[in-house]
Amino acid sequence: MAQKSALINVMTGAVMKVSRRLARDFGEINNLQVSMKGPADFVSTADTTAEKKLVEELQTARPNYGFLLEEKGEIKGKDTHNRWIIDPLDGTTNFLHGLPHFAISVALERDGEIVAGVIYDPAKDELFSAEKGQGAFMNGRRLRVSSRRNMEESLFATGIPFKGRTGHKTFLREAEAVMAVSAGIRRFGAASLDLAYVAAGRYDGFWETGLKPWDIAAGIILVREAGGFVTEIDGKRNMLESGSILAANDQIHTELGRILKKAGKTPA
Repeated sequence: MAQKSALINVMTGAVMKVSRRLARDFGEINNLQVSMKGPADFVSTADTTAEKKLVEELQTARPNYGFLLEEKGEIKGKDTHNRWIIDPLDGTTNFLHGLPHFAISVALERDGEIVAGVIYDPAKDELFSAEKGQGAFMNGRRLRVSSRRNMEESLFATGIPFKGRTGHKTFLREAEAVMAVSAGIRRFGAASLDLAYVAAGRYDGFWETGLKPWDIAAGIILVREAGGFVTEIDGKRNMLESGSILAANDQIHTELGRILKKAGKTPA
């Protein structure tokens, strides 16, 4: 088991404290107060409580760092080089439907680069962590992306646009193209865990569009530190700005990107 750095210890400590309350809320899901945040996009008291606690814990450890938060937006810090990017509850819809597949995601961005990330799945007690140059881990075990080379043997994850999101027809073309050449597609509803699963070799690749920085920041460094490639679907590298992401092992990434780009072009 690798020795955790002080930074990863800080992030892990904050996430684990918050997870205990989140687990209790999940056990009492029917009592949660729920308000609409947009079409098919909900926010519960669990989100806001978890986010507030994460900010408190991380500010105690690193008082000058800034924040980019799902619920509260950006909080400027005195230290303009470092910023936490936080999703207190990724997979809110799963959570509110009693589906045990959701996560807390925390990343540290330093001078525009993601340098550390932690993703915790309370329902399965799986803690994923990575730091630049130090590798990726799950519950202390070193992670490595899968070694599959052939599309027909590969399993992929994605996100399906729902009510209020654009790109339905494009997604259907992409899914049809990937289904035709692969072992299957899964849609579990938490982008942070999709990326963690690519890092762990459970999925061979993942793609989605319309995402926010807090959905993918921690997962990006996990995949990279596990030996995988992460870009936008078109091959560019501005994932946090565009919300487009394609993550895969080093054998599959190029081919998957080619298939998705071809499928994504609007038919004549």
